[in-house]
Amino acid sequence: MSANRSLLIVEDDDLLRRALKEQLTAQGDFAVIDEAADGAQSLAAVKTGVYDIILLDIGLPDMNGRDVCLKMREAGVRSPIIILTAADSEDDTIAGLDAGANDYVTKPFRMAVLLARVRAHLRQHNQSDDAIFLVGPYKFQPAAKMLVIGDGQKKIRLTEKETAILKYLYRVGNKTVSRDTLLGEVWGYNAAVTTHTLETHIYRLRQKIEAEPSAARLLLTEPGGYRLSP
Repeated sequence: MSANRSLLIVEDDDLLRRALKEQLTAQGDFAVIDEAADGAQSLAAVKTGVYDIILLDIGLPDMNGRDVCLKMREAGVRSPIIILTAADSEDDTIAGLDAGANDYVTKPFRMAVLLARVRAHLRQHNQSDDAIFLVGPYKFQPAAKMLVIGDGQKKIRLTEKETAILKYLYRVGNKTVSRDTLLGEVWGYNAAVTTHTLETHIYRLRQKIEAEPSAARLLLTEPGGYRLSP
């Protein structure tokens, strides 16, 4: 799983929230782990940030977690939301899913189980049309073949191949990908396609996304291949 990912923990129990953050940080799967102690803080957080996944407690001091989940969905949040709850009745689960949650994890839970659920939902979400990734100053929307700055003041249209290049480099994290590997992933193993084709697409992509294409800061050339800067 890419270490570029971000997560939001919404939990009013300070000890549990800190413990979750410490244990998730130790796993190394997330570059950013933000915290919110109530519904209002969490709703403010999703207005300004894009999270790959959200852990949401049901019993918040200012509002019910299901209502928070519903408000997040109404605000356009499409990331997976896992509700954490001490209630395990069928009615509670159905109510949470109806509010837009992807999953329910009952307290007390084992960290390994929660992490397995988190990873499973991330894998599924990555393949969906709702996935949004943060790439430098941009919100990268692969399904729309678009990069967006801020609240949509600036939009950069991408070709299918440019989208595929960015998507693959993002998913491998802060690692160098060889030219041959990137060719195979984006074009398939087509003998008619050469590294020159890839280099041309990289050049055009840099013209779109780099402030100074000749001094790239996002899409980097490394010995043997390319890397997307975190």
